Amino acid sequence: MSPRLTHTADVTIQVGDPITIGETHEGLRRVVPILGGTVGGPRIKGTILPAGADYQVIRADGYTTLDARYVARLDDGAMIYIVNTGVRFGPPEVMARITRGEPVDPAEVYFRTTPRFETASPAYQWLTRPLFLASGARYPDRVEVTVFEVG
Repeated sequence: MSPRLTHTADVTIQVGDPITIGETHEGLRRVVPILGGTVGGPRIKGTILPAGADYQVIRADGYTTLDARYVARLDDGAMIYIVNTGVRFGPPEVMARITRGEPVDPAEVYFRTTPRFETASPAYQWLTRPLFLASGARYPDRVEVTVFEVG
């Protein structure tokens, strides 16, 4: 049976200037601070707190691995810890523009993640069990992610 995707949330994450660690044996290591944002969907609404970062490795060909960790406070006060790992790649010249912080058409970039959620709130335990898949877009000042539950 084929899986189905159910829209869960749209997340906008405001990001700060990358902190560049430098070229390591893995690639260009960067840490991108998370400054805040919003989360909204049919069953969850809230704010992304200014806590966390996206820990990135950018290979010479532009292929990027992402490991973002951040916190959402939902409108009812529930706290959600989010670990969102994934990949981003596209033509080398497009990926170089992203690395330099320039605007890029999201259609030119493959950007997919697998968010995982952790919470103490009984009302949101449903977030902690299924798999989720997200499609993302990177802009100079933010990341927009559309999250789907895989059913």
